[in-house]
This record gives sequence, structure tokens and C-alpha cells, in this order.
Amino acid sequence: MIRFIHIWPWFFILAGIVLHSGCKKDNGSEGDIPNVYVNFTLYPNSLNYIAVSNYIYVNNQGYRGIIVFRTDLYTFMAYERTCPFDPGNDCAQVEVEPSNITAVDSCCMTQYNLINGSAFSGPGTLPLKQYKTSFDGDILIIYN
Repeated sequence: MIRFIHIWPWFFILAGIVLHSGCKKDNGSEGDIPNVYVNFTLYPNSLNYIAVSNYIYVNNQGYRGIIVFRTDLYTFMAYERTCPFDPGNDCAQVEVEPSNITAVDSCCMTQYNLINGSAFSGPGTLPLKQYKTSFDGDILIIYN
């Protein structure tokens, strides 16, 4: 009976190791997009006008560029163009599809919803990396 009691701690330790090892991601690099400093200003009502349900690419910001998507008159979403499924792959860059509300990574073919950044098709499960936005009616600030 005494030996049986001493086995229980080892059972729990072994069970914890087995359960923890099952929590690994499918792709070890998923979501490992390098953090870069982002803080820039756009004037969406000027010549760079972004219509509702439309977007622009800002190629000189973020890790591999940023998609700025306007959901309504006062709401903007800003997403990193690097696909979170395999960010180390040189071709892992998301492009907006003709619908203007979805984007796809031509490398892994994961599709993303630009309204909330979530993955809805393909092998990727993480959402697009999102940057913060602040809009006062004239000036749009995108930052992290």
C-alpha cells in the first residue's frame, strides 16, 4: 500500500508532460512575425482617399507592409501583410482579393477576413497581426 501511494506523484508528472506535448502548434513558426516599430499618419480624406470597404497598401511600414482597410466612415483596420502561418517564408505576404473584404497568402493559400483579420480557409489558424488605429475624422494614426 505504501509503494502505491508513492507512484501517484510520478503518474501526475508523466500525465502533465504528455498533455503539454500535445499542445504544440502544427507549424513551429506560426505567429512568429518579428515586432517592428509602427507609428505613422495617413490622411484618408485627402488624395489618399480610402472609400468604405476599400483598402490601401502601405509598403514601407510594418515587417512586410501593412493593409489599411476602412470598414465604415470612421473605422479603420490595419493588418501586417506577413502571413502568420509561415512568416519565415519569403513569399508569405497577404494580398487583398478582388472582393476587397478578403485577403489571401499565395504561398499557403490561407484566406483572411479583412473586417476582423480572422483566418477562414487554408492551413493557417491565427488571425492577421493587427496594428492599432486612431481616427479623428481627418487624421488616421496607425501604431503599435
